[in-house]
Amino acid sequence: MLLARLYERDRGGAWLLGGLLLAAVLVPLLNLAVPEDSPFHLSTYTVTLLGKYLCFALLALALDLVWGYCGILSLGHGAFFALGGYAMGMYLMRQIGERGVYGHPVLPDFMVFLNWQELPWYWYGFDMFWFAVLMVMLVPGLLAFVFGWLAFRSRVTGVYLSIITQALTFALMLAFFRNEMGFGGNNGLTDFKDILGFSLQADGTRVALFLASAVMLALAYLACRFIVRSRLGRVVVAIRDAEDRTRFVGYQVERFKLWLFVFSAVLAGIAGALYVPQVGIINPSEFSPLNSIELVIWVAIGGRGTLYGAVLGAILVNYAKTYFTAALPELWLFALGALFVLVTIFLPRGLVGLLQRRRKPDKPPPADTAGETRAGEGVP
Repeated sequence: MLLARLYERDRGGAWLLGGLLLAAVLVPLLNLAVPEDSPFHLSTYTVTLLGKYLCFALLALALDLVWGYCGILSLGHGAFFALGGYAMGMYLMRQIGERGVYGHPVLPDFMVFLNWQELPWYWYGFDMFWFAVLMVMLVPGLLAFVFGWLAFRSRVTGVYLSIITQALTFALMLAFFRNEMGFGGNNGLTDFKDILGFSLQADGTRVALFLASAVMLALAYLACRFIVRSRLGRVVVAIRDAEDRTRFVGYQVERFKLWLFVFSAVLAGIAGALYVPQVGIINPSEFSPLNSIELVIWVAIGGRGTLYGAVLGAILVNYAKTYFTAALPELWLFALGALFVLVTIFLPRGLVGLLQRRRKPDKPPPADTAGETRAGEGVP
């Protein structure tokens, strides 16, 4: 019933939610219920890969919310993604305990190796799952609030804002590379054992993480759709199209932009937290500005300002990346760059815009009803 009502107003969103529902049913069934020797069996590796794609889709959705609807081209959303991942990684490291290489009950292995004598204060509380989940949302959100308040209050916009966001994630990358920061340095956090008492190597845990990613993506899409369809969303679109005019009519533009930017950062942090237990590692390379630039490409290819287009672009590009990095490893980056250029020039609305154009053929010009009335005057 919900999908039917949604289909009447948002066909793309209905297809997205229907696809997630179908995947949530088929993936566990094909992985856990179908024997491994069956051609219909879905390997645990594939389940993990699909879960990773959904995390990237959630990250793309977060960027599309601020870029597609508010005109904020952030080249630093990878920082929020990585911070959420580090918060979850710290929880997973605290769960290892004496099962680590050095067998220390409190300190992670890298701290023992670097001769740390006690756990840093900012690691306290990460032995509790609820605290880690809170930090997954609070840390990216707080950083986005401070950065956004300073940037938007100073009315930094356009390419200048993009460059500053890129500088932010680059600075964080350099900081997290340092061993004295207490986050594992170049190697990052890895060798995770379990989550909530369940082994991360178990098939059931992998399926549960996939389902959690699918559910979170669906909820995030509905939340973003509610925002863009609300009065707040109309004001945000007005800011994107004519910021000075929106400010002139009395709206406090900075508050709208700040609220949306913080919410988007929280979604990115949640995506990072779901990503880490599935891939098994988080290191400073996740802060790389190149990752944030790739994220922009996903959204542009799928369709900026459509929400479901960003999801589609993230999944398709990362699937292509997985395939071509194995088949044509030396040509993949050139193919990605060429794809972005072609989409920018010929498909400014992305793949979703192309599909919409094919579904809605050009209508014939309206008839000149006034002329028909004049021609029919005096006719009995």
